[in-house]
Amino acid sequence: MTREETLYRLWLEKTAQDTEAQQDLIAIQSDPEEIKERFYRELSFGTAGLRGILGMGTNRMNCYVVGRATQGLAKYVLSTGVKNPSASIAYDSRNCSEQFARHAACVFAANGVKVYLYQELMPTPALSYAVRELGCDTGVVITASHNPAAYNGFKAYDPTGCQIGTEIADRVQQEILGTDLFDGVHCADFDKALEDGMIQYIPASFVEQYLDRVYAQSLEPQVCAKAGLKLVYTPLNGAGNKAVRHMFKRLGIKDVKVVPEQEHPDGNFPTCPYPNPESPAALELGLRLCEETGADILLATDPDCDRVATAVLHEGKYRILSGNELGILMLDYICRTRKKLGKMPEHPVAIRSLVSSAMTDKVAERYGVELRKVLTGFKYVGEVIAGLEAEHRGDSFIFAFEESCGYLSGGYVRDKDGVDACLLVAELASAAKLEGKTLADWLEELYQKHGVWRSDVDNFIFEGASGMQAMADIMERLRNHPPADLAGDEVVSVLDYQTGREISKGQSRGVKLPFTNMIELRLENNNTILVRPSGTEPKIKVYYTIIAQSHAQAADVAQAYRKAGKSLIQG
Repeated sequence: MTREETLYRLWLEKTAQDTEAQQDLIAIQSDPEEIKERFYRELSFGTAGLRGILGMGTNRMNCYVVGRATQGLAKYVLSTGVKNPSASIAYDSRNCSEQFARHAACVFAANGVKVYLYQELMPTPALSYAVRELGCDTGVVITASHNPAAYNGFKAYDPTGCQIGTEIADRVQQEILGTDLFDGVHCADFDKALEDGMIQYIPASFVEQYLDRVYAQSLEPQVCAKAGLKLVYTPLNGAGNKAVRHMFKRLGIKDVKVVPEQEHPDGNFPTCPYPNPESPAALELGLRLCEETGADILLATDPDCDRVATAVLHEGKYRILSGNELGILMLDYICRTRKKLGKMPEHPVAIRSLVSSAMTDKVAERYGVELRKVLTGFKYVGEVIAGLEAEHRGDSFIFAFEESCGYLSGGYVRDKDGVDACLLVAELASAAKLEGKTLADWLEELYQKHGVWRSDVDNFIFEGASGMQAMADIMERLRNHPPADLAGDEVVSVLDYQTGREISKGQSRGVKLPFTNMIELRLENNNTILVRPSGTEPKIKVYYTIIAQSHAQAADVAQAYRKAGKSLIQG
């Protein structure tokens, strides 16, 4: 009997009183490949917490895995010696999210950790806000962000409101590994813990405080009421509906249409099984409603409302702006407007991830803004903000973004905030409309100043146990045998962020780089290609940055690079 089959039988035995678990496990009893897939490993707890497909098994998201993770996190918190430990919990619209949130609350409570639980689904940044404002020692949000409908996840936060870092994640993982999945998890009765005060609902007044802090990020809110912006919004059946629409109303935007099929929470995401606002397919219904109503702009947030995508009506057609393009526009608008209003701090700081558009470096330089580059993940943005606050320079932070549609313009949270981003984009679009322009017009003006910068990203999916090994093999191959050229352009240097080495003209030298599993190819003409495995999904991501004299030239180069990049990954 294989290890996987032994674990499968153990689960059958231990979940005998759990009807739902038994049904799920019995359904796969004649499928050895499915048993192997579900039990060949345990979901690993890292800086992104846990994320996986829903179902029974050690390699699935279920109450048993969530309970064990919470037990490990509670043990870690208690090991730090804090007095009166507490945790905040939030959840989104995914299947089982509320169930997992309540179960996590019961485990915390049984371990003497007081819980502050949101009463309804909330945007992920509201969890970061709760941790900070309630003085909690940790926080958890149940979400799988923009993953397909089959997924859910468990993200953990530290006392600063950031997602936990590597050191804490490693310690929590050790506590999890030392906890028996079935017999080592303590769990209180929910109603009893609520009665005893170990679980406490977060009141509506606190949610209003969070929304007040978001609204405070507006620079010129009056332009929205003046412009008469016509807007279509879709929460993609997620957690953003109430908060984002509240913000539009507060800005004075009266003409707001919500995509009816995607308005209400639904973890099956029936009209967009892959609810990622970066995907054009997820925006189809929104664009259709835009065409029917003649809207100026479409805004879409992902299920946990920490990302936003947009499309604008330009010259009679709707143009989807990439996460990079929107980040460029937002940084320019914030800098320009702060300068105009006399609200630019003395030493302003903006932040972008390493894989995001370097065109923002040029925009920042134009306004005298220091632009800091960090690894992918808003916890690294949070560390920069925390560092500025430690230097009594918290007001220096003005904006941060990631190319994957994540944005933040204030230090009130330590995570990307889709509500904040919707507010700012609505303000940008209104300001442009008052000038008789669109965001696409403003973007072209920036290209005229700084050259045409094009950014593309390709995702290569590798599912299952074999996929994990395939990704590791690909990264190892690129690390040991990088290409000498790509689409006819010479690779002038290779940066390996995992080893801290740069290879150029056959020579290798140590360089100071942030540690992560990523390889950067620097080509002639200052173009770059970055390759890294995703930290949350079974995929390798390849990022292309091209600087050109025209859009046509950039498109031609991008097409050639992406074809070569596909061969590079797939062999």
